[in-house]
Amino acid sequence: QVQLVESGGGLVQPGGSLTLSCTTSGFNFAIAAMGWYRQAPGKRRELVASLDNTYYADSVKGRFTISRDNAKSTLYLQMNSLKPEDTAVYYCRRIGYAYWAQGTQVTVSS
Repeated sequence: QVQLVESGGGLVQPGGSLTLSCTTSGFNFAIAAMGWYRQAPGKRRELVASLDNTYYADSVKGRFTISRDNAKSTLYLQMNSLKPEDTAVYYCRRIGYAYWAQGTQVTVSS
């Protein structure tokens, strides 16, 4: 059974940093293309960053870093220089598969 559990979200001031984690099970994580997505209130869910063919949305380039630890079957998103417009629920996903987990809320506000 596929499981994805996001964690690490919270409230942070503008300019701050957070690291999101996504622990996975139920599939071969080491060969899976993985990505981080986010959905802000009233907006469509968007791809933020992905591994396999490394991709970053223009809005996060130079500030966010996606990485993985295959031994721990865990995906990470290091987020620096956070802005209020980064406020959203962040989700990890195995790219090409329909499963979505609960997500983790990131709020950037002073």
